[in-house]
Order: sequence, then structure tokens, then C-alpha cells
Amino acid sequence: MKSMKPLLLLTNDDGFFAEGIESLSRHLKGLGEIYIIAPDRERSATSLALTLHHPLRVKKIKARIFAVDGTPADCVYLATQKLLPRKPTLLISGINRGPNLGQQDISYSGTVAGAIQGAFLQIPSLAVSLLPDKNHQYHFDFAAKIVSSIIRKLLENKIPKELLLNINVPPPPFRGIKIVKLGQKRYNPEIVEKQDPRKRTYYWIGTGNPRAVGDKDSDVMVIKEGTITVTPLHKDLTDHDMSQHSTFKKLFMTVTDEII
Repeated sequence: MKSMKPLLLLTNDDGFFAEGIESLSRHLKGLGEIYIIAPDRERSATSLALTLHHPLRVKKIKARIFAVDGTPADCVYLATQKLLPRKPTLLISGINRGPNLGQQDISYSGTVAGAIQGAFLQIPSLAVSLLPDKNHQYHFDFAAKIVSSIIRKLLENKIPKELLLNINVPPPPFRGIKIVKLGQKRYNPEIVEKQDPRKRTYYWIGTGNPRAVGDKDSDVMVIKEGTITVTPLHKDLTDHDMSQHSTFKKLFMTVTDEII
């Protein structure tokens, strides 16, 4: 029996029409059966939000391309439960317009959330983000070519079900790839306060000017070298050191004694 081609599911938080996902789809042709199932508009910073209080609508744009009026996590759920012919071999979320670096970014990011949702469903998953050059231009074809090479190598090997990678690509030229840990981007968000035409106050949360914090081996620092960063992520958020900390355990034993 002829083996089936790998099924590659593409999603994002920029919308099914975004240049990043279209470029990625073009460069992945030949590696497998490509499906794009992504939001019908930008859904940045939605994290792992699911739409529970109103129905979701799906529009088939053309063969193997679907637009969903929901979040990236919604898209992955619908893809695996209703829209795909079989379970994906690999999920790629991106290519995002802008970085997702450090602990804070990955917590808010819809791009990373799409990959995390895939990992929850035991689909090996990648989140891919692209930084602009000094002229604020995004080189999506450059990034897509690199990502397609990474995916080709993954497909040539047995991909672990628990694989969850956060990849950030700086602008060209290519200076290599490093596996790194997460740093931090300390945000001090600006809050813009204005009034609408009816004199009602509203607030708009901006990004402020985040400050990169981390040692030389963290993603927020390595990316400054012009090096592609690859950070393996884990779904388990347990702080195992703290859970075994004697003082911490004693504190809750004391509370237990008081309650009982």
C-alpha cells in the first residue's frame, strides 16, 4: 500500500490571508498535504482563549483553506475534530509578523497558543515568528525557506508527539541556529485614555517599550546576534522545585491541620 503524504496543518493569529502563512504554504509544497485553517482576521494576543459563548462560523476559501471567526486555539480544535481528513503529522503556527520572545510574549501570543493547542492534542507543533529589519520590512520568504528546511529534517526523522518549539527568525543574512532558553521581556504598557464622540472615556492598551532581560544564552539576547532561536517548550507548568520545597510543604501542612 502506498503510504500517505504527511499532513501539515498551518494556522496563525494574523489571519488566513496573512503574508507569513501564505509564504510558508508556498515553501512547504512538495513536503506534504498542506491545509490552512486560520482566523478570518487578526487575533493577536488571544493566548489560548476558546470561543464558548457564541457559535463559530467557518468559511471555505478554496481547497484546503478555511477561515474561522475564532481564535487560533479554536482553529486547531475545529481542524482536528471536523475539517481535516486525518490527524496532522505536524502543526506550524505562523509565520507571525513580529517576534514572540521571552516568557511574557509566549504567554500572550496567539501564534504560540496555536502550537500549544496542537501539543495538547498530541500533534508535534512549531510556532514561528519573524523580526523586521532596520527598515521595518519583513522577509517572509527568507524565513519560510529556513522553516521548510527545518520541517524537512523533522519529517525525515521520527517526530516526538510532545514536540513543541518556539522559533524566532531575525532578518537576513542567515547567521545560524541556536537552541536557547526563554528570557524575559519586561513590559511597562502604555495606557492611552481618550473620549469617544459621546464623551465616554475609553482606554487603549499599548505595548510600551519592553526591556529584554536574560543571560547571554536566552532567546531575547541570542536573537540580537542575528541568530535564529529555537526554544523547546513544555506543556507542564508545574514548578517542581517549589512543590518539593520543605518550607512551602510545611506551610500547607499547617493549613491542613487548622482546617481539619
